[in-house]
Amino acid sequence: MNTLLILLPLLSVLLLASAVRRVPTGQVYSLYRGGKLVRVLSEGTHFILPWRERVAHKIDLTGQTLQLAEPLDESRELRGTVYWQVLEPERADAVIDQVNELIRRGAQQALRGGVHADRHELGVCVKRTLNGTLRERGMMVTRVELELAAA
Repeated sequence: MNTLLILLPLLSVLLLASAVRRVPTGQVYSLYRGGKLVRVLSEGTHFILPWRERVAHKIDLTGQTLQLAEPLDESRELRGTVYWQVLEPERADAVIDQVNELIRRGAQQALRGGVHADRHELGVCVKRTLNGTLRERGMMVTRVELELAAA
């Protein structure tokens, strides 16, 4: 009997603690129930249904970077940084785990598009191609810094 009196309040506290989620500034959390997106939690404190709902992705809204090192042709390599950010977390949630691969593939596609006079023109072309792909998914490339290096 004494054990039950000790365990009951302890279990109540654990249940309450598992129901509270604190989302930091500059982030959103995607909340799933039964494998489907239920809602996106913005910054602040939220209550969820423990054991029914789970946080699937913690999405940073402040901006991200991706380093590129892609072969341009047999004698040159493209190196650089792509700066991107999430604009619409609800749309971006479905592909947030694959965004780095989407950016790499989009950059390679832009490079295959033709010969570019200088790195600025190359960066503009890569940014335009990537935004064409990412905008429909709720993300945007804000800046591309590229340089050509000997392979």
